[in-house]
Amino acid sequence: MKRGSDTRPRRSGSGAAAASVLASALLCGLYAQGGAAWMLGFIALVPWLRALEGARDSRGRMFALAYAFSVAYTAAVFPWFGAAIGRLADVGEVAGLLVLLLLAPLFQPQIVVMAWVRHETGRRRGSGWAVAAGTVSWVVAETWLPRLLGDTLGHGLHPSLHLRQAADLIGTAGLTLVLLLTNEALARAWALRAGAREAGESGEPGPAGETASAARPARPARPALRGVLRPLAIALALPLLLAAYGVLRLASLPPPTGPTLRVGLVQSNITDYERLRRERGSGAVVREVLDTHYAMSHDAVVRQGAQVVMWSETVYPTTFAQPKSEAGAELDREIVGIVHAAGVPFVFGTYDRDGPSEYNAAAFVAPGVGLVGFYRKTRPFPFTEHVPAWLDTAWLRQLLPWTGRWQPGHGARVMPLRLADGRELPVLPLICLDAVDTMLAVDGARLGAQALLTMSNDAWFTERPQGAALHLAVAAFRSIETRLPQFRVTTNGFSAVIDAQGTVLASSRMGERSLVVGELHVPVPPPTLLVAWGNWVPRLCAVLLAGLFGAMAVSAWRTRSAGRSVASAGSATAGTDAAGTASSSSVLAASLPAHVVVLTPATRAIAAGLRVLARSCLLWMTVSLLLGDQPLLAGTLAPLRMFAALVLAPEAAAWLVLRASRASLQIGDGQLRLQRGARVVELPVHEIAAVRAWRLPLPLEGMSLQRAAGERWSWSLAGLSALALQRALQAAGGKPGIDAPTWTQVSAEARAAVPRGRLHQPWARFLLLPLLLALPAFRLHQHIAFGGTFGEWLTFGPQAYGVALLLWWASWIMAVAMCAAVLRAGIEATAAAVAWWRPQQALPARQLLERIGVLALFAGLPAWLLLRLLWP
Repeated sequence: MKRGSDTRPRRSGSGAAAASVLASALLCGLYAQGGAAWMLGFIALVPWLRALEGARDSRGRMFALAYAFSVAYTAAVFPWFGAAIGRLADVGEVAGLLVLLLLAPLFQPQIVVMAWVRHETGRRRGSGWAVAAGTVSWVVAETWLPRLLGDTLGHGLHPSLHLRQAADLIGTAGLTLVLLLTNEALARAWALRAGAREAGESGEPGPAGETASAARPARPARPALRGVLRPLAIALALPLLLAAYGVLRLASLPPPTGPTLRVGLVQSNITDYERLRRERGSGAVVREVLDTHYAMSHDAVVRQGAQVVMWSETVYPTTFAQPKSEAGAELDREIVGIVHAAGVPFVFGTYDRDGPSEYNAAAFVAPGVGLVGFYRKTRPFPFTEHVPAWLDTAWLRQLLPWTGRWQPGHGARVMPLRLADGRELPVLPLICLDAVDTMLAVDGARLGAQALLTMSNDAWFTERPQGAALHLAVAAFRSIETRLPQFRVTTNGFSAVIDAQGTVLASSRMGERSLVVGELHVPVPPPTLLVAWGNWVPRLCAVLLAGLFGAMAVSAWRTRSAGRSVASAGSATAGTDAAGTASSSSVLAASLPAHVVVLTPATRAIAAGLRVLARSCLLWMTVSLLLGDQPLLAGTLAPLRMFAALVLAPEAAAWLVLRASRASLQIGDGQLRLQRGARVVELPVHEIAAVRAWRLPLPLEGMSLQRAAGERWSWSLAGLSALALQRALQAAGGKPGIDAPTWTQVSAEARAAVPRGRLHQPWARFLLLPLLLALPAFRLHQHIAFGGTFGEWLTFGPQAYGVALLLWWASWIMAVAMCAAVLRAGIEATAAAVAWWRPQQALPARQLLERIGVLALFAGLPAWLLLRLLWP
C-alpha cells in the first residue's frame, strides 16, 4: 500500500493511544485467565495494532507504544510472577512486581521486536509486508531471544478442545502465528472501515475533483464494504481452519486400546522447606516429608492398585545414591527398602552429582534392582537454579543470594519403567521448566517414549495459583504435540493425569494434600508432523524474515543504482515517443508467445485431471513419508515405483496432451490466426467481444473468447496472458472487453510477469540439482559399504555400480520433487492470499516468494545435506 493511503488511520492523541494500550492489555489479561475467555485471544491485540498504525510516521511514538504495551501486558498477564519474585527475594510482592514491570521489555522482548520490524517494513514496503514481517518477527523473537518463562500466546488456546489439536501440526508457535494474523486482519478491517467513513464525512475530492457531498453522495458504501470483507474473511477463516483440523484430527485418532499404565501421584503439600528447617531443624523436616510420602505411596499401591508411584520435584532434598553423610546413606537405603516392599517402581525428584557438578534430577528406582538411573533437568530456572558461567560472579551472588549452582542436563533421555507384570515401558521424564520446551518432548518421542512423566515444584505459586494453572496448560501441549499420555505430579498443585488430546482427566486442587491415581492407555503413539519436522514454524518464520530483509536490502541497492541513471535514461527516451506510438500495434503483437496451447473442453479436462492427479499424489507421498508411513519406508524401490506410477506417468501424459495441442499464434490484418501444420483457423478480430480468463488455472493459465453473437468460441487458449492478448487485439483494431481482474487472474499475471532464469528450468531443478546432491551422498555410501569411492565397481563390476548410482540419483530426484512441491504449494497459497487481499502487492510478493523458493531449494537442500554429513 502506498504511503498516504486513505485507509491509514489519522494520528490519534496520546489519550487515545494510551486507551488502546490499556484495552489490549486488559483483553490479554482476561484471555490468560482461561476458560471461555480463550476466544479473546483472536481480538486482544487489535486496539494496540491500531495504535501502532497511527504511529507509522514516528519511530519515537512507535517505541513508546511498544514499551507501554510490554509494561501493561506484563502487569495484566503476569502479576503472579512479580509477586513470586518479591516473595523469593524477600522484598515484598509490590516491589517484586515493580521490578518485573521495569524490566518488561526484556521479559517480553517480542512486543518491542514486532513493533520495530512492523514499523520499518511498513515504511519501505507498505502495510501488507508490515503485517507479514511483524507477525513472523514476534514468533522468531519468542523462540530465540532469552526469556524466563517460555510463554507464548498460543498457550491460551488450551481450553478449546478442537483448536488446540493443531499443535501436533504447527506447535504452539504456529497457534501464536494464527492468533497474530487474525488480530492483524481485524485491525486491517477496522482501519479500512474507519478510513472509508472519514473520507465520506470529509468530502474528499473524487477522480474529477468533485466532492462526495456535491457529486457522489452515496458512492463509498459498497466499495468500502467490499474492502472490509477481505480481511474479515481471513480473520474468520483462520480459527475455522484450526477448528476444522481439530475435528478431523480427533476423528482420525485411533481409540485408546492396548496396555495401560496406572500411576499414583503423591502431592504432599509440604512447602517452604527453608522456613521449616529454621523452625524445626533439617532432620525433622526430612523425616516428616519422607513419612508423609511413604504413607501416601502405601495407599496408592495397596488400596488403589498403582503400578508406578511418582513424587514431586526435589522432594528428596539431597543427592540420592551419592550420600554426603552417613545419615544420607541411611535415608537412601530406607527409600530403596520401601520400593522393594511396595513391589512397584518409584520416580521422584532429587539431586545427582558428577564430580563438582550437581544436577536437579529425577531418580528411577525399581523393586529388586534399586537405582535404575537418573534424568538430569535440562532447563534449570535462570537466576534461581542456575547462572551461566560468564555471569556467575561474587557480586551477582551477593545481589541474588538464593541463586543455586545446579548445572543443566544433556537433553531428553528415555528411561525404562519395569512394571510388576513384566513389561518394560519407555517413558520420558521432564522436570518443571523442561515441560515448556517443545523439542525436549519431541526428542523423547523420537527416542521411542510411550508416556510423559512430568514433575514440578510449583510452591511459589501458592498464593496466586494462576501461574500453576498456566504451567499445567503448557505441559498439556506437550502431550498434544507428541500424542503421548502424561502423568504430572507437583508439590502442592496441580497434579494431573493428561491424555493424548491434552485433556486433563483428573487433577488435584492447589494447596491441598492429595493423592491422584490415574490410568491411561499407552500404545505406540500415532505420527505427528511436529515429531517428524520438529518445531518447524519458528524456523520457517526466521527464513521468511531473513528473506524479507534480504529483499529489502537488494531493493534499496537497486533504487540507489537506478537513481544515478535517471537523467541519462530520460534524455535518451525523449526522442523515441513518436516512433514507439506508431509501432505499438506490431510491438504488442510481437510480445505474445509464438506458440500457444489450443484446447477443446475435452482436452482441457483430460490435461487438468492428469496434472491434478500427479501433483496431489506427490503431496500425498510427501506428507506420508514425513509422517513415517511404513509401506513407503519399506525400501528404496517401493517409493520410486509409486513416484513413477502416480506422479511421473500422469505428469508426462498431461505434457504430451498439451504438447500435441500447441499451435502458432499470429494477430494481424484484422485476424487472429492459429496454425497447426497445414491446418489454419482464423477468427476476425472485430468478432471477439470479450476475453474471459479461467477462474481455475488448470492445466495452466488460459482464457476463453466470447464472440459478438454471444456464444463462446469452440477453442480455448492457454499459455499466454489474458491482458496481453486483449491489448494486442485492441491494437489490431478489435474492441474486446475483459472482465474486472479476479484475484486468480491477478495472481496469474504476477506469476507470468516474474522472469524465469535458468534455475527455474526443469532440467536444473529436477536433473542437475538432484545429481549434485546424489554424488556426495553416493560417495559416502560407497566408503561406508565398500571401503572406497569405487568399491562397488571393484567388487561387483561397473553395471552394479552404475545401477546403484542411478538409484541414488532417482531417489534424489524424488526427494527434490517433493521439496519443490511443498515449496510450490506454500508459494502459490501465499501469493494467492496476497493477490486476494492486496492485489497491488501481488507482483512484489510473487517476486520475493520466488526468490525465497529458489534459495530454499538450491541453497537449503545442500546446506541440509552438509549438516547431515558433518553432524549425523
